[in-house]
Amino acid sequence: MANHLYHGDLPDGLDLGSIVAIDCETMGLNPYRDRLCLIQMSGGDGNVHLVQVARGQKAAPNLCRMLADPKVLKLFHFGRFDIAALHHAFGVTTAPVYCTKIASRLVRTFTDRHGLKYLLQDLLEIDISKHQQMSDWGAETLTEAQLDYAASDVLYLHRLKAALDAMLAREGRTGLAQSCFDFLPTRALLDLTGYPEIDIFAH
Repeated sequence: MANHLYHGDLPDGLDLGSIVAIDCETMGLNPYRDRLCLIQMSGGDGNVHLVQVARGQKAAPNLCRMLADPKVLKLFHFGRFDIAALHHAFGVTTAPVYCTKIASRLVRTFTDRHGLKYLLQDLLEIDISKHQQMSDWGAETLTEAQLDYAASDVLYLHRLKAALDAMLAREGRTGLAQSCFDFLPTRALLDLTGYPEIDIFAH
């Protein structure tokens, strides 16, 4: 495994493949208050490419081109938050997408544990540390421990998707999952528009 850190954007010509695992680190959970600090990505080959975002940065052309590319599936865990954070920071709508948390909620109805750490333990027998989760992602220089933590959030998503896809197919919920993934960018935009806790489908 190798971590590749860039500042501001992905380098020209970098091809991460047709399925890219993505996660974001921010200063908190409110996209209007808490800025986007780091985006980590993996093509599933064991390498992680991390883009550190400067305070006040409004553009990342290479990154946004990949996020909007209809030929590249963007793979998230709890994509609703990351898609909203990326849109708020750069104005890009990320699509198409897949979310392992949604897949888990649809098919692993025997448990209420759908966090990434639990999924990796249960489905892949992989244990990751969450020790750096609450660290200062806005620091000018990130530590190796922070980069390794960030990398762990995307390194195994391709394998996790394969395991969840098999369960979705077994339970006959593949089509339903796809419909949820297709709606996810809109759900993120609803969050940014002011409907985070409002069910617009309710009576």
